[in-house]
Amino acid sequence: MKKNICRSILWFFVPIVLLNSCANQKKFIYFQNTANWPDTINISKAYIPKIQSGDILAIPVNSLSSAASSFFNPFSGSSGTGIAAPDANNNGNASVGVPQTSLTQSASTGYLVDANGEIEMPLLGSVKVAGLTTTEAKDTIKNKLRFWLKEPTVNVRFVNYKISVMGEVMHPSVYIIPNERVTLPEAITMAGDLTPFARYDNILVIRNDDGKKEFGRVNLNSREVFTSPYYYLHSGDLIYVEQGRVKALQNDPVIRYLPVALSTLAAIALLVYRSK
Repeated sequence: MKKNICRSILWFFVPIVLLNSCANQKKFIYFQNTANWPDTINISKAYIPKIQSGDILAIPVNSLSSAASSFFNPFSGSSGTGIAAPDANNNGNASVGVPQTSLTQSASTGYLVDANGEIEMPLLGSVKVAGLTTTEAKDTIKNKLRFWLKEPTVNVRFVNYKISVMGEVMHPSVYIIPNERVTLPEAITMAGDLTPFARYDNILVIRNDDGKKEFGRVNLNSREVFTSPYYYLHSGDLIYVEQGRVKALQNDPVIRYLPVALSTLAAIALLVYRSK
């Protein structure tokens, strides 16, 4: 009788232990059912950022006289006391975004836009740039420089155009975007892709919008990601990737220790069975 009971216990627990230890994880695929997609999709309109207080701008100035131009390039070739920045003439694409911490070794610095939306430039004094695009700011500064320089050329770029990626990604970090344009799929790629435990269908994008927090959801399994207002990311966007059900179950203390308990009970049942 005891032998039959032990045998029943053994055959009850062994399959459970095996199921808990060998649970298969569903492999998610980006952009599912692409065979049913149309040949072309109109993507979301590209985002053109505008300068605001707190931004850091790199503004290299050149003219026919390099000596005269040097007065307007106080950060060039020196460590300075400003904030570390990438090369202002970097024409790379978003895929070369790098973690913010690695930029502290850069020798370049930039102009901080103050609370009044202004920057302070040598000889020019205060220049209002808040609310302008980088192209508009370039034209504004160029017009002021004509009084001092012959045929000046100016480039204006964001130093601190950054996004944050956190959650179920391989390399969560804050990433600097050199060319001021990045899409959600590109940001996830920069972060090393999603982990096997991530939810692909409910990516959260948190955006600052005129002093308010805006929360958007994106499904990476759907073609609607390309038409989403969160396809193109804005500077300061935070991307959060939730963990899937498998990871949540693994973090549950009951589920975590269940295989151990079942294995122990199965081992005891096996010993009792063999002793009879």
